Amino acid sequence: SLFLSVCSMGIPVVSFVTDVKSAGPAFDAVVHIVNDIHKEGHPFGTTITRAAEVDARVGKTSPVLLVDPEVPGKRLIVVGTGPLNRDYDDVRQVGDASARGVACARDAGAKRILLSVGTLCATEEFAQALEVALLAAMHELSAPLEAREYLGEKEAEPVVALGFLCAGDASQKDGERVVRVMTAVEAGRRLARDVGGPDPERMCPMRAAEYIQESFKEHDDVIVKIVEDTEEFKAQYPLAAAVARASLCVPRHKPCIIRLDYTPKEKIEQTLIFAGKGIVYDTGGADLKVGGGMAGMSRDKGGAAAVAGFVKTVAMLKPKGLRVVAELGMVRNSIGSDCYVPDEIIKGHAGLRVRIGNTDAEGRLVMADLLSHLRADVALTAPNPRMFTVATLTGHAVRAAGPYSIALDNGPARRWKVADSIQKSGELWGDPFEVSRLRREDYAMVKARTAADDVLSSNTLPSSVTSRGHQFPMAFLTIASGLSKHGLDSEKHIAYTHLDIAGSSVERMDIQHGKPTGSPIVALTALFVLDRLV
Repeated sequence: SLFLSVCSMGIPVVSFVTDVKSAGPAFDAVVHIVNDIHKEGHPFGTTITRAAEVDARVGKTSPVLLVDPEVPGKRLIVVGTGPLNRDYDDVRQVGDASARGVACARDAGAKRILLSVGTLCATEEFAQALEVALLAAMHELSAPLEAREYLGEKEAEPVVALGFLCAGDASQKDGERVVRVMTAVEAGRRLARDVGGPDPERMCPMRAAEYIQESFKEHDDVIVKIVEDTEEFKAQYPLAAAVARASLCVPRHKPCIIRLDYTPKEKIEQTLIFAGKGIVYDTGGADLKVGGGMAGMSRDKGGAAAVAGFVKTVAMLKPKGLRVVAELGMVRNSIGSDCYVPDEIIKGHAGLRVRIGNTDAEGRLVMADLLSHLRADVALTAPNPRMFTVATLTGHAVRAAGPYSIALDNGPARRWKVADSIQKSGELWGDPFEVSRLRREDYAMVKARTAADDVLSSNTLPSSVTSRGHQFPMAFLTIASGLSKHGLDSEKHIAYTHLDIAGSSVERMDIQHGKPTGSPIVALTALFVLDRLV
């Protein structure tokens, strides 16, 4: 039997079949992912075994297209994961194989691909292998927003359907749940790619706001509010306004704040609160990026894009009892005669005086105001609040962790093991994290040196050459937002976790050309949403 889910925003229709023969003309290619062709009982007769006798490539990591009259479209693509039992192997290898396989099928002319995941490791680490394979396939098949707008979706994204084989012990209910979850997660990641990837004019602040607002029109349980009036912006978000100051002379570059509020119909049991860094272009400001360092800085909005995508996923899945509130700071850090400069002292929304150390450390200023608003408006009274910042914040995160996201907890969050839980969730779902730790040296780095100010935004060096360059910005955020009043030594604890996605936000850490990944949407969904689905 065949079950379908109609997807929005051009995502391929996701479906499942209970056996290959029932697929019929619904598909025109099969991609079979294997670990060891000699050990598994695959559903394709003797085709793979015979092919392997004459072609040593069959079952290896490079995909091989076989002609099999018994499978849909006569196309059978076999692709191997490589070993899965080494110390460093993880479920992403299944996703990588899936991406290679569907790319081969697409390039061969297939438009409706059926994915089959063979017998892999039976360990917990590979329990979500099917879902990881599907997500990797959908990511591979996606095209940039500009390409779809210029070429048209039919040419840019020729694959219109993606199915998977749901056999063995899996039930119809299992298949329907996978369809539902994969559709929603990919819709969120697609929104994240569409906002996070485009050039600085296509996704300047208000165009990004309009795109996000349009994407939530079908969700009446999400309230979208946009702060675009310049005077209101200056009054309510003074640190963000300082970053935006040099952009105000260009109307299309003016900043805005996007607030998203998803509220469930049931009683609220937990509240997730996000501040997303949305720097639509980062010149570095007065501390100008030089020597080619500015290329790719239209992707400095990846945190805000991912947060918007996560809210989209939540709105589609409607988890019971979970409220999600987010503020996205869409700002351009321009250079000009009115740009903010080091040594300025600016009073933020939380009432603390911030001395500017480096204008290229702008994202933390924007997020400090967002956090302050969210702390005062939401976290202080919300049931079971968990606060997050999500940002492509530091080059040091890339130096320290390479292509992985980094999670850091404040005291209350560490007590409740928020970062550890995100890491565990991400590991199982192919959205991995490293966990870092906030230390006293981080607070010492941003401590005020005089009575003229309360906190220092940054030192004068790039984070990539600064000791603890990805940790100390969280200390600044904690102080400048007022969250330092809600640590373990306070009466009102508020858990706050900072997610630096500088290394994971785009493929291959290629900030200029790499496809945005949508991280950490998958890990957050797996941890906070899936157990609440009805």
